[in-house]
Amino acid sequence: MTNHTPDSPVLFALPYLGGSARAFDAVAERLAGAVTCIALDLPGFGADAAAPGADVAAMADAVVARIRAAAPRRWLLAGNSMGAKVALAVARRAEDETAGLDGLVGLVLLAGSPPAPEPMSEDRRAAMVAWIDADVATRTREAQAFIEANVSAPLEAARKAEAVADVLRANPEAWKAWLTGGAREDWSGRIGILRSPAVILAGAEDADLGAPAQAALTAPHLARHRLVTLEGTGHLIPLERPEAVAEAVLSLLAGPAHEAVSAPVIPEAYAALIRSERVNARLRTALLQRAQPDDSAYQPRALDPVGLAILRAACARVLPQDGAGFIDLAARIDARLASGTGDGWRFAKLPPDPEAYRLALRTLDDAARSTHGRPFVVLDADAQDAVLGSLDDGAVAGALDAEQMGLWFEDLRADVARTYLAHPAALARIGFSGIGAGGDTDPLPGFHAVGIGRREPWEPQAAPESAR
Repeated sequence: MTNHTPDSPVLFALPYLGGSARAFDAVAERLAGAVTCIALDLPGFGADAAAPGADVAAMADAVVARIRAAAPRRWLLAGNSMGAKVALAVARRAEDETAGLDGLVGLVLLAGSPPAPEPMSEDRRAAMVAWIDADVATRTREAQAFIEANVSAPLEAARKAEAVADVLRANPEAWKAWLTGGAREDWSGRIGILRSPAVILAGAEDADLGAPAQAALTAPHLARHRLVTLEGTGHLIPLERPEAVAEAVLSLLAGPAHEAVSAPVIPEAYAALIRSERVNARLRTALLQRAQPDDSAYQPRALDPVGLAILRAACARVLPQDGAGFIDLAARIDARLASGTGDGWRFAKLPPDPEAYRLALRTLDDAARSTHGRPFVVLDADAQDAVLGSLDDGAVAGALDAEQMGLWFEDLRADVARTYLAHPAALARIGFSGIGAGGDTDPLPGFHAVGIGRREPWEPQAAPESAR
């Protein structure tokens, strides 16, 4: 179903593997009067089943052509499973200012296949590839089982019949092309981190692409997002929870999905010291640069978005920031790793810093999955602390051995502390006034009142803090 609501934003909806545009019929009904819903058949599926299999880029091409033809002033993308990965590829093009894609308002990702290769057992993949070419009776039986396995509760009979029919009319070559090609494609680097507001909907009963997978694999690519877990819901969210999809679309139109995080405020007395002649020009420039707010859509250069998300989670445990404002320590460490600058040394048993971080973060995440059955980023604070603590105990090994993981953790703590204390708000917090001993004058102003507990009149006083 496609509803047309004149002068309204347009939702382009992309279905799951085997699904067709009509998977979004109930969503379109709920949006009628507020949003025009144009649900699309991806190449090889639905009304476009004559088309051969296509990779992610070709599917994105097809969607881009439809958006350009519609020429909406404001538009959104929704994608379920396979459709979500294609939606992310289209959004990347929109943010890269590809012609004809102005006006993207936001994304609604439904149990999305992530930019990285989709987690799926090879046995399951092989079985799905095999039965699509089987005899009619087998295909019918397997198509019914496919739909039933991907919903939490039985669908209404007519809706289930349509969903099964869609799977049966899918082009077998397109079906196999996705399972053996598109689902395995790694778009992590190409998609990077998107600025567009997004809502991620995950089914609580979705085994492979539920909330933990979305938090670990898709959310790191979205600078401004909200992840919602739908109880009693499986993988085919447009069929199971159309009202939740419609609500997510309307919420994006109503306002931002994520509040901007501000930088820590530098106390005025300390800011005045930075502006004074007691601070040399080079240091003043560096301090003011460090005081700038971090870009929430920072594009990692040494790590990938998933690695950056793990690093952010680790930094939050090494040095929790519970005051006003936030310093993106992980982004700043990534920038330093990419720049090749640092303190000039490393443990001989570790590879170069960028490689050590990549391998260590992967090992850390593997340890979380092995011990707790969940990615590191979704563990609660106590569980994250336990995994990090086990690095010192020599209990974690993987891409790096246990000794290397312990050395890397030492490096991480040093990098976090150094990066935090480089920020002028942190220097003010600890009452460090050494920045005022220099200046560009000759002789340098220096300190004159030297002694335990003695401070000069120009030295800012750190604000008192309660013990924690």
